[in-house]
Amino acid sequence: MTGVSQDKAAPTLNADQGSRNLVTRILAALVLIPVAIALAYAGGWLWLSLVVLAAIGLYVEWLMVVGAARQMRVIAAGVVVLVLAGAGLALGRIEMSLGILALGVVVTAVTAAERRGWVALGLGYASAALVASVLVRLDQVWGFVALMLILLIVWVTDIGGYFAGRGLGGPKLWPRVSPKKTWAGAVGGFTASLAVAAGFAALGLGKMIPLLLLAAVLSIVSQLGDLFESAVKRAFGVKDSSQIIPGHGGLLDRLDGYVFAVVAAALIGFLRHGADGVGRGLMVW
Repeated sequence: MTGVSQDKAAPTLNADQGSRNLVTRILAALVLIPVAIALAYAGGWLWLSLVVLAAIGLYVEWLMVVGAARQMRVIAAGVVVLVLAGAGLALGRIEMSLGILALGVVVTAVTAAERRGWVALGLGYASAALVASVLVRLDQVWGFVALMLILLIVWVTDIGGYFAGRGLGGPKLWPRVSPKKTWAGAVGGFTASLAVAAGFAALGLGKMIPLLLLAAVLSIVSQLGDLFESAVKRAFGVKDSSQIIPGHGGLLDRLDGYVFAVVAAALIGFLRHGADGVGRGLMVW
């Protein structure tokens, strides 16, 4: 009888823990999302400051995941590089910032006593997020709209995937890398991203077909970013990059999809309208 009662209690306990974790995630999101949107709307040095801090956090957490966080010289070098690059972007010196970041990747790799490739990749990852996030927001007319489109696509891809995956279950997407992700979740998140694009088009913030295609690309790229981060953590036997965000883990855990999506978006916008018109390049077709 005791064994039976324990078997029945275990699923209940897991369900309660899952419910509490979901509530914690929602509460954290209700605090963090409005702050991110407000700073994105303000733009300028406020948005730049948030992006620089996020890039530093991504870099430090990356070093923690790959086991290189004890190398204080490597941490300090990377932080200095990201701050200097941010200062260059604030002055509108994009080429200078890119040069600083490129040199910084080499310097940190040389400075590292071990795992130099992983250290360089981590700084490159954080640097890409920094530059792309700033470039997308630069356009005074379309920058905020483009940034909101990217953020919403990433958020609904994640949320839609979470609920579709839990509700429908089914075959796993890539069980060796991310055991909980399913094909149903991937399709659910993808579908939700198309709904966001359709909403923007209905509000007159772009043409329907280009926005749907853009959302499709960014949703897929966002999910690839999630899988990439999961693969890195699994390679080093790490569950969460940190516990800085209640219910969500670390910055790497929350921004993995965003990093890939915003970099892809910045490249698309840059190819269409150059560095000063990335936002316009995404929204005006």
